[in-house]
Amino acid sequence: MSTKELPELSGKVALVTGASRGIGYGVAEALVARGDRVCITGRGEEALKEAVETLGSDRVIAVPGKAHDEAHQAAAVAATMEAFGRVDFLVNNAGTNPVFGPMAELDLNVARKVYETNVISALGFAQQTWRAWQKDNGGAIVNIASVAGISPSPFIGAYGMSKAAMVNLTLQLAHEFAPLVRVNAIAPAVVKTKFAQALYEGREAEAAAAYPLGRLGVPEDIGGAAAFLTSDQSDWITGQTLVVDGGIFLNAGVG
Repeated sequence: MSTKELPELSGKVALVTGASRGIGYGVAEALVARGDRVCITGRGEEALKEAVETLGSDRVIAVPGKAHDEAHQAAAVAATMEAFGRVDFLVNNAGTNPVFGPMAELDLNVARKVYETNVISALGFAQQTWRAWQKDNGGAIVNIASVAGISPSPFIGAYGMSKAAMVNLTLQLAHEFAPLVRVNAIAPAVVKTKFAQALYEGREAEAAAAYPLGRLGVPEDIGGAAAFLTSDQSDWITGQTLVVDGGIFLNAGVG
């Protein structure tokens, strides 16, 4: 996105975690495209640097670090406040899925790591943005969950379990943070990212054929949904999980 293509500033500011690539990058791109200024986070400094350069260094900053690190959470929010003076929107996208296999054989230490990164980090960032800006000024939070959190997902059960917790975290925060802050979640099916590559690599056509809309998701699909849930058009929506799945759940019907 070149500087010439950037719209006028909206006056709003977002913090998007895990946004150097994939879904997080797609969300950041959608928010910048409508005029928001954005802070992105991630573990890789070089990848973040490239993302900032592509999105526009006059509107985007980056803070590297591990999502579950409380010091990183505080630093990211502080940097956003220092650079832009506010943090209206939080999109909790950072996540991990380091294990593939049955729940009966799941290493409990791995399960703890998944939960810490996917759920506790989201709560930590929500607490930080709430204290820094939202409790006095309002805003919106979007948690990136997954269809794995609302249906059985063989061999990625630890991930699904954490995303189910993310859905419930959305409900809890939506109740507690109302009426000033709206909190919603997005539950994507398979989106074409490096993170999800193992689910379709070498068999994309076969995987896509299972979807009524005939394709896998792309980061822009989730970016559009996040932009909606942080817009004035969704002002009467909170505590909801928006399923963005290309119609895959339609295949669960009988007959």
